[in-house]
Amino acid sequence: MVKFGVVGYGYWGPNVVRNLDRLDETKVVAVCDKSSAARRKVAKAYPDVLVTGDPTELMTSPEIDAIAVVTPVWTHYELAKAALQNGKHIFVEKPFTSNAAQAQELIDLAARKNLKIMVDHTFLFTGAVQKIKQLLQDGALGKLYYYDSTRVNLGLFQHDVNVVWDLAPHDLSIIDHLIQKAPEAISATGQTHLNGHEDVAFITLYFPDKVIAHINVNWLSPVKVRMTLIGGEKKMLVWNDLEADEKIKIYDKGVNVTSREGLYDLLVHYRSGDMWAPQIEQVEALTRELAYFVECISKDKTPVNDGESGLRVVRMLEAANASIRKRGELVPL
Repeated sequence: MVKFGVVGYGYWGPNVVRNLDRLDETKVVAVCDKSSAARRKVAKAYPDVLVTGDPTELMTSPEIDAIAVVTPVWTHYELAKAALQNGKHIFVEKPFTSNAAQAQELIDLAARKNLKIMVDHTFLFTGAVQKIKQLLQDGALGKLYYYDSTRVNLGLFQHDVNVVWDLAPHDLSIIDHLIQKAPEAISATGQTHLNGHEDVAFITLYFPDKVIAHINVNWLSPVKVRMTLIGGEKKMLVWNDLEADEKIKIYDKGVNVTSREGLYDLLVHYRSGDMWAPQIEQVEALTRELAYFVECISKDKTPVNDGESGLRVVRMLEAANASIRKRGELVPL
């Protein structure tokens, strides 16, 4: 049994507490939030759980094995550091930290104390991403060409980060998990319209072997879109996360080149075959992720979404921000 303290009961915190409460191998000992309204909600929903406004009570409690930090990104470093210094494993909402130096310090501290870090890259534990990972490993799509994602909706506007730091970590963590090669450079453009933070942005990542990834994130879209296209030499894939049933569709479509002897002798054949939708396991991703975190703690395993994974995403976010400041200039990684 792993006993948890949860810091933050705002937008995502209730989901973390609910899932930890349901798992057989975990127990929520305490929940902390500065908001009295949030504390009242916790007390009403979980009368047996200690409720406090002081995170130090959780950090120093001998009853707690792990701390879930579910707070704004600018608070992650101090809370996670305090938890590690007090011998607690940490589960930290994305993005991991506000900068790469903070992330590296937490990674080093956890290593010295033999503690686990898991960054909440929830999408890695969805049935859709796990199926895509399997398809890529099996070579079903062939040589990878591109990853193209649109993640847009109207709001939710953040006051401490721009749309890149809010929405792009989802796709950057997925790309990091699927491609498993470090990008060589990033180019990004964006614009501010309402609150001083970029609310529309376009990010392009350049990988070895001519693999390219593009991410469109937007708080000002009239419609909500969660669409990803993945193109390979053999097949192409469409992932629509808003679809209830057929989230992934695989198309036997592509281009065959039969001659390269001269520009005008180039023979291009377009291939159009069947489409099929693989079955996707319907399990709440956060449930699977937290159960996996407990397994990593109890069996001394390194999570796939560990501190190093979080650090890689933060470095990409920093590069994207740097490129935006230079109006799209290529930033090497």
